[in-house]
Amino acid sequence: MTASSPVETQLPTLRIGDRAPDFSARTTHGEFIMSALRGHWVLLFAHPADFTPVCTSEFIALARSAEEFQQRDCALLGISADSLPAHLAWVEAINTQFGIQIPFPIIEDPSLAVARAYGMLDSAAQDSATVRSVFVIDPTGTIRATLNYPATVGRSVPELLRLLCALQEVDRAGTLTPESWQPGQRTVAPPLQTQAAVEKAGATWFFQPAARERS
Repeated sequence: MTASSPVETQLPTLRIGDRAPDFSARTTHGEFIMSALRGHWVLLFAHPADFTPVCTSEFIALARSAEEFQQRDCALLGISADSLPAHLAWVEAINTQFGIQIPFPIIEDPSLAVARAYGMLDSAAQDSATVRSVFVIDPTGTIRATLNYPATVGRSVPELLRLLCALQEVDRAGTLTPESWQPGQRTVAPPLQTQAAVEKAGATWFFQPAARERS
């Protein structure tokens, strides 16, 4: 294997079920340690750069939905390779030009240490811009979901919120959430584990609604 082999330069890949790497960094809200958020849900999302159109649209949408995430005990954390002064200037510009205050911290990562630890960098990129990575981290510090978008495509904030709600519902009720599930809708039961249960359920044994909860 030669020194130029792509396998040797491959960034680490964090998978669902992995422990979220701990780190400390400066943010627009002061010094931050990732492990300080244990006991809470976390939505960590990378953006390619400050003062860019798609990122600005995302941060405005996230700011408008921040209270809904907070109600679900979920901390929002933005991050990019831009410096803290750049983050502060961008936050101020969004407030001045659009009347939107960004209520969540934005992490500076000029050394790309966090981006590398979380595998946020595009190995084919020509610069240090991170892809639009999202990590949903549960209160134990475990990664429960990951999403990656290219720099050219904005994320859907309603879908990020729906994903969080679905993960919390699965944990709460021990059921599964079907396609396009929304909070308040019926969930489905986990797969049956015995022949007797299959026979009792009938022809649709492989797709059963979860039992309704008593009010």
